[in-house]
Amino acid sequence: MKLLASTLSLALATPAFAQGTASMSSPLAAISALSMADIQSVSPALGRYAKEDVAGLWQRPQLSRRDRSLVTVAILIARNQTLDLPHYINLALDSGVTPRELSEAITHLAFYAGWSNAMAAVAVTKDIFAERKIGPDQLPAALPQLLPLNEQAEATRVASVQRLLGAAAPGLDQYTTDPLFKDVWLRPDLSPRDRSLVTITSLMANGQVAQLAGHLNRALDNGLTQEQAGEVVTQIAFYAGWPNAFSAGPVAAEVFKNRSK
Repeated sequence: MKLLASTLSLALATPAFAQGTASMSSPLAAISALSMADIQSVSPALGRYAKEDVAGLWQRPQLSRRDRSLVTVAILIARNQTLDLPHYINLALDSGVTPRELSEAITHLAFYAGWSNAMAAVAVTKDIFAERKIGPDQLPAALPQLLPLNEQAEATRVASVQRLLGAAAPGLDQYTTDPLFKDVWLRPDLSPRDRSLVTITSLMANGQVAQLAGHLNRALDNGLTQEQAGEVVTQIAFYAGWPNAFSAGPVAAEVFKNRSK
């Protein structure tokens, strides 16, 4: 524990911003946009937990550094918590999330966390892209060639939505089909597995568990493992709070149980 804290303290003065240059020990050069001195000036205990527990969280092998940073960015966007967003966007880019993938994650979260939250993320990300000289050639096309639609899965989804909504909200029914499932989910610059990853993260981060089982099953069908999905719940605990993690955990447990039958 002391060695981990010492390693983190030595790294605090040298945050990594150059894309692709961060070593495996340096991406957590800071736990927050705030310095450790700033944190400790208000709460020495919080500084200790940051060094001992949050730093340890990022060393857990159940999620890659790339996936963990994408999950954390999705949590902050979903909750519109922009103070630390620049730090974790830079961390995501340093950890292997491409500009195209980050752009698509923001677009995807506009539909699952709200348009204004996505706009807040755009306001932060545009400056980082400018600093890193990330231009239009590194971003997804507005109208790409879409991935093929799974007609059987789409028919099942449509029937489920109709059972849920009936005739109560025909506009929602329409927009859920197109653009959401016949366009956004088929855009090629973020894999279906990663779209599911940011979707379940957004639902968990905001305590919206009513649709979590369906999207978690979709995530597992799209290639996310149960171990990875369970670790998302753990990441949620630190970055969105224990109550949200404990709301999501039983849903995940039930999904895993049902899939093992």
